[in-house]
Amino acid sequence: MLQLYFFPMACSLASRIALTEADVEAQYHLAHIWTKTVVDDGSDFLGVSPKGAVPVLVLENGERLTESAAVLQYIADLKPEAGLAPRFGDPDRYRLQEWLSFIGAEIHKAFLFPTFWYKDDGSLAKPRARITQTLSVPATHLADREFLVGNRFTVADAHLIWALLLLRPAGVDIAQWPSLSAYLVRMQARPAVREAIATEMALRKTVATSPA
Repeated sequence: MLQLYFFPMACSLASRIALTEADVEAQYHLAHIWTKTVVDDGSDFLGVSPKGAVPVLVLENGERLTESAAVLQYIADLKPEAGLAPRFGDPDRYRLQEWLSFIGAEIHKAFLFPTFWYKDDGSLAKPRARITQTLSVPATHLADREFLVGNRFTVADAHLIWALLLLRPAGVDIAQWPSLSAYLVRMQARPAVREAIATEMALRKTVATSPA
């Protein structure tokens, strides 16, 4: 059985959404990303992944896969009939990779990561100034589309859902982009998405959410 190491409402939420959408069974292990411990047994999370970051997907053969873009595509390819990623050879496969890269680099690492991990000593001024321009890209793209890629839900949507959910606690109100607000409402109406978010929001209350 697959095993997913996650932290509630961290970027690993996208992997939980994908597993739930694909109806793929997995064991979930809560890994505290600040204390670097596995909450189940108190073991060293760095022993699972030297990166000390989630998600970590342990495959059936024991190999470990990290980084959201890779984990999400792997999950999608486990159940191709679920349509969570265009099949190999489909030009939209590269659009999927394009969006996964954009969300991971331009929203997650360029804005959300420093916002939640660094003290605001002035160093966050540039990321905050840039995020408006960054979010205008998916906002424009989704102005006349239901999903990021093609005409169905993919793992790229799972990744963007997580990013949009984290923007408000990061101090960004997505209401200024009506297409993003409407998109998030649509996505949260999906049973699998709603279930995954509810599960992690409940778990979030049980763990400390900051280094302090």
